Amino acid sequence: MERLERCGRRLRAGLAAGRVRGRLPWLLLAIVLLGSALKDGDLVPETPMRNKRNPLNVYFVKVAWAWTFWLLLPFIAVTTYQFAKSKFLYGPTKSILMVLRRLSALLVGTAIWYVCTRLFMYIENLTGTCSTSGKLSEPRRLYATKQECHQDNGIWNGFDISGHCFLLSYCALMIMEEVAVLEGLSIDQNSKLHVVINVLFVSLCFLTVIWVFMFLCTAVYFHDFSQKLLGVLIGLSAWYGTYRFWYLKPFSPGLPLPNIPLTSKKYSYSR
Repeated sequence: MERLERCGRRLRAGLAAGRVRGRLPWLLLAIVLLGSALKDGDLVPETPMRNKRNPLNVYFVKVAWAWTFWLLLPFIAVTTYQFAKSKFLYGPTKSILMVLRRLSALLVGTAIWYVCTRLFMYIENLTGTCSTSGKLSEPRRLYATKQECHQDNGIWNGFDISGHCFLLSYCALMIMEEVAVLEGLSIDQNSKLHVVINVLFVSLCFLTVIWVFMFLCTAVYFHDFSQKLLGVLIGLSAWYGTYRFWYLKPFSPGLPLPNIPLTSKKYSYSR
């Protein structure tokens, strides 16, 4: 537990004052630009990460939204309830209503993930053609979708917007926004609640490291530059449109630290 506490303390210090949140969008854009340049120049070494079946891709990235959702769910619930009681002095009923409001951010994120991934698939199917190794005497079949093409062992050539660049950037930015609640939350270090929040916080930070690392792997090994750039721009737009615009409005899930501007937030979570 002592190691966990030290790790959490260092991570909180690094995330204080919104420095990471302010720089992460620019870091993601830089990764896409530099990673694509390295890929196009054939300067990327052969590593296991080039294989799409690598464990991080199979067990984490393929279900990235599930990992993000199920770790953020208890973190948002616990920290929002404690914030409502300690800062706003709300009673149990009003605190629970505030929790439900904040948890709706996960429903918004789920809707964004679903709509965008479906849109990417539609665009790829709309713009693609199938290349098969059939005999010349056989009539050429027209394929409507990538799935039909793959069923006949064909290769689908379409505009494949990088779903990884979109989702990993959106998940990383969303996590950074949600853990900002610790900047305004005071909890007794000796309480069980502190331990629970610390475990969730450290887990979310390590998950973010995985997302950024796999984002880097996507940038240097997969997709064309335009596909990656469009994917990350959609992810950044989804984050900005929610946390920097809509969530500032009254009829929204709200921010993790309500009514406290980014530049004036104080790092007050117990060290």
